[in-house]
Amino acid sequence: MLAQQLLNKNFTTDKSGVKTVELIGASFIADETLIFGSENAEYIQHELDWYLSQSLNVNDIPGKTPAIWNSVATPEGFINSNYGYLVLSKENGSQYENVLVELIRCPNSRRAVTIYTRPTMHTDWCVGGMSDFICTNTVQYLIRDEQLHAVVQMRSNDSIFGYKNDYAWQKYILDKLVADYNAWNHGYTAQPIVAGTITWQVGSLHVYSRHFNYIKDYIDTLEADLIPFGN
Repeated sequence: MLAQQLLNKNFTTDKSGVKTVELIGASFIADETLIFGSENAEYIQHELDWYLSQSLNVNDIPGKTPAIWNSVATPEGFINSNYGYLVLSKENGSQYENVLVELIRCPNSRRAVTIYTRPTMHTDWCVGGMSDFICTNTVQYLIRDEQLHAVVQMRSNDSIFGYKNDYAWQKYILDKLVADYNAWNHGYTAQPIVAGTITWQVGSLHVYSRHFNYIKDYIDTLEADLIPFGN
């Protein structure tokens, strides 16, 4: 647990020199919209709209562009990590369409995979002064027992802001695949499917020192729950 890492003072220093706590090789069923903090539904919708636009420029994010996006973009605002572009665009391989076709062709397939990152990311991440090494590696989709399951495999994931925005995107794509599969399947003999589990696998799941207060609040809540009623 990240809380245990903080209590044990097991710190890791980020590339920028910032202290973090992290879990290596974290894996869990993502059945909550966030890990720590609270949701910002308005911004989550803004980011989703930007992804769906497939724009590779952060200045096209509706509303005020978050500082984190500006910090990793080129001076002109260009980045690599518009997930809509990576999954939906023809320029990046029509991956969503290929996954849907594969699931329709063979519902038991293990080949329905969207690939977010690419071999050239080792040099692409810093082109033009950006600092944007795509965080999601792949997402695999499997139909089992009339449920469509997603396995999200990430290189790196910030537990505070990153997870809840990434979760919203992955849930959107999972639900879209279910709807599109069932729309194609209408009138055929195969059974309709429903959304199943999202398994979240992360190389480095972490919290930055500026957000340690979220973990401390969680620890305080746990300790309060352990106090016998009336004492």
